[in-house]
Amino acid sequence: MIKVIASDLDGTLLNDEHELDERTAAAIRRAQENGIRFIIATGRNFTQTKEQLQDFDLTCDYVLASGAEVRDEKQQIVSQVSMDLTLCETLYEEIKKWPVSVIFSTDSYDYRIGTPEEIEESLILQGQKFHVNMSREEITASAAFQRMKRNTRASADFSQLKASGAAVYKMFLFSDDVAMLKRLDAVLAKEARIAVAASFETNLEITDVRAQKGPVLKAYIESLGYAMDEVMVFGDSTNDSSMLSMDFGATIAMENAMPEVKKIARYVTKSNTQAGVAYAIEQLLKRQASGQSDDGPAGSRA
Repeated sequence: MIKVIASDLDGTLLNDEHELDERTAAAIRRAQENGIRFIIATGRNFTQTKEQLQDFDLTCDYVLASGAEVRDEKQQIVSQVSMDLTLCETLYEEIKKWPVSVIFSTDSYDYRIGTPEEIEESLILQGQKFHVNMSREEITASAAFQRMKRNTRASADFSQLKASGAAVYKMFLFSDDVAMLKRLDAVLAKEARIAVAASFETNLEITDVRAQKGPVLKAYIESLGYAMDEVMVFGDSTNDSSMLSMDFGATIAMENAMPEVKKIARYVTKSNTQAGVAYAIEQLLKRQASGQSDDGPAGSRA
């Protein structure tokens, strides 16, 4: 029987406007009313996650920054795995050779290195990744852009960032040049102390190798007394692969998921624009209420 549901946010729990719809929120609440624990497993930090869900009164646990931080239902920090700053600096010196934008994500803020003009342009470019049909003027006027600005801290160079004492959870890189990112990914993969994944094809995310959603989720649910076969997980991108490839009770990819992610998941649900997570939860609750096997909760095999 499924007793825990863990879901990615962007491209999974959220629709293409990066919003949680009421059907999905209602499905989560129904699951919780039926004794199922709900966990958000996201690449975002806690501040960003709370802002994204501020209109919904959801109580849940959090696997944040791709596994670098875990918070319980009371929002208290359970575990943290930050990156070694000397290693970050070494990686940054290599990454500077490539035409990519770099964000250093911490538990509270995103740090960007550059002049005020360069940082402003980086914010706009990031906004365009999330809101592809909006003009520059619309992006800079949007609430999402203003949130990004509030959550950004500027550094003139890496030494200033290092002196700030910030605990870096993740390095977030993005570019429109997908082929170039793949080449950079191959270079970064040679460093055994890090894990490299992506939320979408135009970005790379670097964390400490210990900060990956799957192993961190496993350790957390087991600390709470749950078994792996009691957990259902949802995801759509390679930063969810560590969850979807593990032996959890049900591993479910979204219809909009990256092809390589669909291959490793056992099931595929509807897309994030069709409330795929809500659909799968609704089917699960029906099956568990009727005493049926949990096999096939998403409706189709991957």
